[in-house]
Amino acid sequence: MARERWNSRSVFVMAAVGSAVGLGNVWRFPYMVYDNGGGAFLIPYLIALLTTGIPLLMLEYNLGIKIQKGPAQAFEGFKKGSGFIGWFALLVSFVIVSYYSVVMAWVGKYLYHSFTVAWAGGSKDFFFGDVLHLSSGVGQLGGLVTPIVIVLLIMWIIMYFIIFKGVKVVSKVVMWTVPLPIILLFVLFVRGITLDGAASGLNFYLNPDFSVLANPRVWLAAYGQIFFSLSLGFGIMIAYASYLPKDSDISGNAFVTGLANCGISFFAGFAVFSTLGYLAQATGQPVSEVAGAGVGLAFVIFPTAIAQLPGGVVVQAIFGVVFFLTLITLAIDSAFSLVEGIVTGLKDQLNAKRETVTLVVCIVGFLAGLIYCTKGGLYWLDIVDHWANSFGLIVVGLMEAILIGWIYNPEEFRADINRYSDINVGKWWTICVKWITPIIIIVSLNLSFYSELKESYGGYPLWAVMVGGWVMIEVLFIIAVAMKLGFRERRES
Repeated sequence: MARERWNSRSVFVMAAVGSAVGLGNVWRFPYMVYDNGGGAFLIPYLIALLTTGIPLLMLEYNLGIKIQKGPAQAFEGFKKGSGFIGWFALLVSFVIVSYYSVVMAWVGKYLYHSFTVAWAGGSKDFFFGDVLHLSSGVGQLGGLVTPIVIVLLIMWIIMYFIIFKGVKVVSKVVMWTVPLPIILLFVLFVRGITLDGAASGLNFYLNPDFSVLANPRVWLAAYGQIFFSLSLGFGIMIAYASYLPKDSDISGNAFVTGLANCGISFFAGFAVFSTLGYLAQATGQPVSEVAGAGVGLAFVIFPTAIAQLPGGVVVQAIFGVVFFLTLITLAIDSAFSLVEGIVTGLKDQLNAKRETVTLVVCIVGFLAGLIYCTKGGLYWLDIVDHWANSFGLIVVGLMEAILIGWIYNPEEFRADINRYSDINVGKWWTICVKWITPIIIIVSLNLSFYSELKESYGGYPLWAVMVGGWVMIEVLFIIAVAMKLGFRERRES
């Protein structure tokens, strides 16, 4: 049976960019810029892109293109016995999409409430009280929040119908869902820079502090942001690349994907901080007091700014809709790409019908997300997100770099990349994959472990951090190895 193909190279690049560009580009990157030296942060950020981001993108693209299979089979094809790396990547992806879809449900609910600016009476109380019904602590699940469950179900139904027929349908979807959030970000940017106080927000965002370049933690933050924002370690890029012909350009696609992702992240900062500058002036606070990242920025700080906009409820509603529509279109590409990676891996391994595998994955994903729909769900989402990103994905990246840089022949791998690429990559690629990436990841992991041992993450009880962190990662790794062994025995019998 012939393998599915993308409609064109440009559609593949759009899908890859859509996967890479997600909520983190809006609610994490701008915060990291101002928190790590403003404009000076762009120096280590771009160096990280060139020494880790783009080299690992090329690595994952070549894995998928050469073997023409999902992540586990791609790793196994390069080095027998390494398929567990792909399964581990897909298991981490499943954990991430199970809670990422719940965040999408929150965004969907806010999109509905944007028409009436329902949070105008107090965005913090609205989010934690009216929307989440947040319990008193991580040990108090408190039952399901029905409206969130309903919107979550809708999100999974949408994702099913996007990917159940394969990349042919995805190719059509990304033609809308990738450019639309960029257009909406531009609308937010234009409105933001016309507000009073916008200049102070942008100055706070970009004002360079070059002294931070001597701080190793700033460099680690840059490498961490590049790693996570490019969807590296998920298995997504391997799965997407497996639907390209074997004579496809690798290096050119990697450069376009990496630079587009970083450009959108940087531009999003202008839209965010121009608005935060206005909020700071309207409330009589410094920008540092109103700035933030993560769910706080998306569901508390920015809605507060929207409710303060001049022009009355109609204007506020319009920009509320634009903001949350931007978030939902950013999130949907990342979410269904996570599911697509999992479906591709299972479909290729089991030789099963795509529709059946997609349905099972979506049903199990929906059920797995129900814990985050409880009144204590936000606590668990925070813990699991921290561990899946800070340890799960970065471990996949380390194993990728070691496999290709030290066990497989990196020069032979580089020759594969150059065979059909428009841009020939030199020995710098080998140096990056063999030395720079592993060293940076190992240092980052050691610092993270030290931080975890020194103080429990987020002040949560040790038992909760153990269950949602250490135990989860260990169990996923054991399951990945078991899947590798189980599928090998099944094939040999």
